[in-house]
Amino acid sequence: MSYKSLLTVLTDTGQARGVLSHLTALAQELDAHVEVLCLGVDRTQTGYYYAGANALILQETLTRATAEAAEIRELAEAVLAPSGIRWSTEEGVAQMADIGRHVAHRARFADLVVLPRPYGPDHGTEAEPIVEAAMFEGHAPVIVLPDDNASPALPKRVLIGWNESVEAMRAIRMALPFLKTADLARIVAIAPPTHGPDRSDPGGLLSQMLARHGIRCEIDVLNKSMTRVSDILNRHALDKNADMIVMGAYGHSRFREAILGGATRNMLEVAKVPIFLAH
Repeated sequence: MSYKSLLTVLTDTGQARGVLSHLTALAQELDAHVEVLCLGVDRTQTGYYYAGANALILQETLTRATAEAAEIRELAEAVLAPSGIRWSTEEGVAQMADIGRHVAHRARFADLVVLPRPYGPDHGTEAEPIVEAAMFEGHAPVIVLPDDNASPALPKRVLIGWNESVEAMRAIRMALPFLKTADLARIVAIAPPTHGPDRSDPGGLLSQMLARHGIRCEIDVLNKSMTRVSDILNRHALDKNADMIVMGAYGHSRFREAILGGATRNMLEVAKVPIFLAH
């Protein structure tokens, strides 16, 4: 397996350059095609306006969203045109309630989706449903890039968050092309269960499976020294100079993750390196 169709969805010029730069470098390494969906987001909530204002407000927001999509597309083409890679762009307007459908349809036909971090003071509310739509409805693996990303397109040191879950295993399988080209994959088990089937050798069977693919592995078993698993993973990634973190996404329901928090949401908020996610 290799990643030959790379997709990104851009709704803000502020995060676009970093994503496009990473995508360009990745496409050059993989000889892949880059597809950029440039969306202007219509955030109109017509039920909240007084009678008679709906048509005027709707036209104004549609005009603004159309102009934003055109601006994002112009920026994307300016970055991609001199790169020498194969690429295509498309622009459109989507309402907040319907944005997932547009993203899922494109993600379904992509090998890999690369997106900016969905949380932050200057990030739009549409960023989170875009990430979720790509994974849940598009069934595609997603790389989420941190702000000011400086990691190489092909990571050399990969940290794998391993908790024996179905989600983690799926993410690892889908990340195999990256793991095969890496110099080292670190399997990180945080406070593994003392009564589990692999209690005497946490991560041992996974290491064996990856080694048969020619992947050099090391296993790090860590105590839960901090309240949040995400903080432990992030600190360990920085300590080991990891270029990417591979982890399963949303082990709990998305509603519970959103209300109570969880490893996925917290990692997307604090990670300093790209995160490879799959569900």
